[in-house]
Amino acid sequence: MKNYTLLFVTIIGAFSFSCYAQQSKINSADKKYDSYAYVDAIKIYEKVANKGYKSEDMFKKLGNAYYFNSDFQNAAKWYGELFAMNPNPEPEYFFRYAQSLKSTGDMAKANKLLEDFNAISKNDNRGKLYKEDANYMDQIKANSGRYQIEDAGINSRYSDYGSFVYNNKIYFASARDTGNFIKRKHKWTGEYFTNIYDADLDPATGGTSKVNKFKSAINTKFHEASPVFTKDGKTVYFTRNNFIDGKKGKDESKVTLIKLYKAELGKDNKWTNITELPFNSNNYSTAHPALSPDEKTLYFASDMPGSIGESDLYKVNINSNGGYGPPENLGNTINTEGKETYPYLTSENEIYFASDGHPGLGGLDVFVANIDKNGKISNIQNLGADVNSPKDDFAYIIDPETRRGFFSSNKDGGQGSDDIYKFLETRRLRCTQELYGIISDAETGAALPGAKVTLYDDQMNLKNSAVADGTGLYTFDVECGKTYYVRAEKPEYTTRELSVTIEKTSGKTNLPIALEKATCKVTVGDDLGKCFGIKMIYFDLDKSNIRTEAALDLEKILAVMNDYPNMKLDIRSHTDSRASHQYNEALSDRRAKSTVQWLVKNGIAPNRLTGRGYGETELVNKCADGVPCTEAEHQANRRSEFIITAL
Repeated sequence: MKNYTLLFVTIIGAFSFSCYAQQSKINSADKKYDSYAYVDAIKIYEKVANKGYKSEDMFKKLGNAYYFNSDFQNAAKWYGELFAMNPNPEPEYFFRYAQSLKSTGDMAKANKLLEDFNAISKNDNRGKLYKEDANYMDQIKANSGRYQIEDAGINSRYSDYGSFVYNNKIYFASARDTGNFIKRKHKWTGEYFTNIYDADLDPATGGTSKVNKFKSAINTKFHEASPVFTKDGKTVYFTRNNFIDGKKGKDESKVTLIKLYKAELGKDNKWTNITELPFNSNNYSTAHPALSPDEKTLYFASDMPGSIGESDLYKVNINSNGGYGPPENLGNTINTEGKETYPYLTSENEIYFASDGHPGLGGLDVFVANIDKNGKISNIQNLGADVNSPKDDFAYIIDPETRRGFFSSNKDGGQGSDDIYKFLETRRLRCTQELYGIISDAETGAALPGAKVTLYDDQMNLKNSAVADGTGLYTFDVECGKTYYVRAEKPEYTTRELSVTIEKTSGKTNLPIALEKATCKVTVGDDLGKCFGIKMIYFDLDKSNIRTEAALDLEKILAVMNDYPNMKLDIRSHTDSRASHQYNEALSDRRAKSTVQWLVKNGIAPNRLTGRGYGETELVNKCADGVPCTEAEHQANRRSEFIITAL
């Protein structure tokens, strides 16, 4: 995908250069590179490189020139030369080389580079995302095979991209023509500037008619793209170079960036009152607008100050008086240090977007996430290998009812550098499973009708609850790939809680839960916690404040102490060996005392309680310092004990 379809579109003047010496050529190429005239820069750099001249700086710029024009195969070639000269360049080149290698199909080497990238860039969200989802290809595979995809029928041998459907017409940007006699070419991409075009659309089939140039003052001699119409058709938001009233605006480097504009439909059906939005600037870009379903919020991409990466997704409130609130970054759940762009909102509380920062197939991939009424974003998923490819895939739109839509890509097999594809989604991405099981008596195996069953997510947030039916059966609808906790309770039985990780494909998951009778006989010296299956009281990492989910277990201890007013307890907190002895002892001691404080706060007399942390001094197995152990073996040592000292 040409970079004007991303964010940083510029208007570049022509530059002359001489051919007398290698360094002169390099200097000339550097000037073109610094002015974003990548097409001219590539020609000069390659002439010099092919004559045997080697330079880290030149290889970086050659790789970048191809990378920013989405020619990942050539980018991989020159980044390879860079790494051959210097195996440890700046961290960003590890990421760009990995993305380029994905596009060539060398996933093994790309993943190794991403591992290195994460190791040297510990605070970079792109590396963390790769580390957290090292098996991301499994998700992509599971999400594939859901589309019927065809050429949209409106493409040319030039770049066509960024569609929007309104009133049975499809609107899009194209570089196919900017005039009969003077055709203005863009130095970054080597193609003509884009204007907005339209074609009639058959909503039932996605078929299109003859393409027409959008006859409006919206189109100028420079770039226009990404039109978005309001439902009443009276307002359009679009992307354009910093150009209005016949004048170009430039940033401090004398580069013309891109901005968001708005136009209104006049009584004569002509677009008038073309104005730039108030949060634009000559010194950063804003682009690719999208409206929320209620049209009260405008989403867009920008590299404005405060951005996390090369371009982030933002939103602004559209006020009732026609004004706008301040831009709000959508946050690091969705934004990475790379590019996030082309947002699209649906009535099903979903946001589609393109990104090269989230784990994908290379270049830009299309992702979808849930977005709630408060703007919280969750459950980001790659759309799969039907839409996504090793190249750039972006500008995805879909009708939630017909499941038809369009996206843009420069994948192999197209007519131009970017092409628009139409699709029919034949299977919804939303992967769900049925989680079910029988609640039974652990000793007899008999079903336990009426048992209360509660479902929590991996952060112990309540998701659902149910009562086991006459056969002891419970069921929950859950999301694929998620981890849940299921808690079963019944009078006269000990409450039990199990975790379960759901498979990444649709189906059913069986989780039976056997409960033990709550007849626990204890005496002085016994661990009261064992009666209730309390292995440890949970705290936030490296902290000693009681977490919410620990309250249930402490409530059990509290109830017994209230029933037995003469009972006294010594509360002991233990750790595994994976930190210093001094640190573990201090942390466990604070945690034991926090547990005591919780019980005192809830009515237990202080003289009935003692508490101490033992750190790693009383391990229950071999897992001392330096001894290889499994996570389960270490877990056995992380425990809380409630030793009865008096009855």
